[in-house]
Amino acid sequence: MVVTPRGLCFAGRVFPCTVGKGGIVADKREGDGATPLGVHRIVGMLYRPDRIARPTDWAVPIRPGDLWSDDGGDAEYNHMVRAPYPHSHEVLRRADPLYDLVILTDWNWPYAVPGRGSAIFMHRWRRPGYPTEGCIGLRPGDLRWIAPRIGFETRLIVPTPR
Repeated sequence: MVVTPRGLCFAGRVFPCTVGKGGIVADKREGDGATPLGVHRIVGMLYRPDRIARPTDWAVPIRPGDLWSDDGGDAEYNHMVRAPYPHSHEVLRRADPLYDLVILTDWNWPYAVPGRGSAIFMHRWRRPGYPTEGCIGLRPGDLRWIAPRIGFETRLIVPTPR
């Protein structure tokens, strides 16, 4: 999968996508809203079993209380954690459909460097052209099409913008 100015290229197709509001950067930092350039491994997939069917046999259900730590001062930084969790985090089981299907990359994972940025996901976009907080946003149908066609050998390539 390669992010291009035209969209995400994968399996001979081009899917419209959005990137972070901070653009594509080489020096990603927590909270900058940017998408890190580089070659990122796919390391997992999460889904809402109460909303969609399991997209692939290795996808993990998002349960009530599942969170993602974005607290660079905590040992669980940039990992899934469970509520109650007293540090800064993002709720994975959202009221909106943004995280109904989430593809996890290895950005700053599994050995997170504090401040380098957490959780670069591939997830549903809010609407066409609306940037993310650093993740890759896709149309829901495109994300569901991609999900069963990838594996742990898949790479997400985010090149330097032209």
